[in-house]
Amino acid sequence: MASGATVSCERLFMAFMPKLQQDEIFYIKNYYMNKQFLILLLLALAAYGQHEKVDNGKSFTDDRDGKKYKAVVIGEQTWMAENLNYDAIGSRCYGNKPLNCYEYGRLYNWATAKTICPKGWHLPSKSEWEVLTASIGGDETEGKYLKAANGWNDNGNGEDEFGFSALPGGYGYPNGKFESTGNYGYWWSNSENDDGDASSRNMSYDSDDAYWDYYSKSFLCSVRCLQN
Repeated sequence: MASGATVSCERLFMAFMPKLQQDEIFYIKNYYMNKQFLILLLLALAAYGQHEKVDNGKSFTDDRDGKKYKAVVIGEQTWMAENLNYDAIGSRCYGNKPLNCYEYGRLYNWATAKTICPKGWHLPSKSEWEVLTASIGGDETEGKYLKAANGWNDNGNGEDEFGFSALPGGYGYPNGKFESTGNYGYWWSNSENDDGDASSRNMSYDSDDAYWDYYSKSFLCSVRCLQN
């Protein structure tokens, strides 16, 4: 094998397998760099970064902080069955009370929401959310079927038909004010309305439907992640 190819393989090992020691790489490079090993290496690199699909009703762990989340399969999509609760710049607990983060997840500004989902997951677009809507029967009953069976004010609970367990986390203003917990849930999509606003999927305590609206990207809303 040409020396240039050997060096390239060593660099691949250093990039994708950082726990290997230099002497281990030297051993591999000198004794196992044959055609068969290269094939296995390429297959491993092709699979690198892919996230194992989560079975319906099972949990997965966010490697960044060790938190576990339930997941639910609805149609052909796999969604988180809880609001994201990963602490990051650009996020807050409703009312700045940690208990609300535990119950409803954190609220995120749009710029943070776009990139905050765990590895293997992403913030859904409007079109991806609408696939969910279509698979459960449409807008008019989306709230009824996706809202949690408890946690909504004034007997506004849903049937939670699919295990999505949508909760009314409310929203926050950039000035530190919060509103609507218990009454409304607002979930960012990654779709912009214009330079200053982005689209949010919303549900309320007094309706069985779900609807789109748009808000300033500086507002704080909940995040539900969709598996890649």
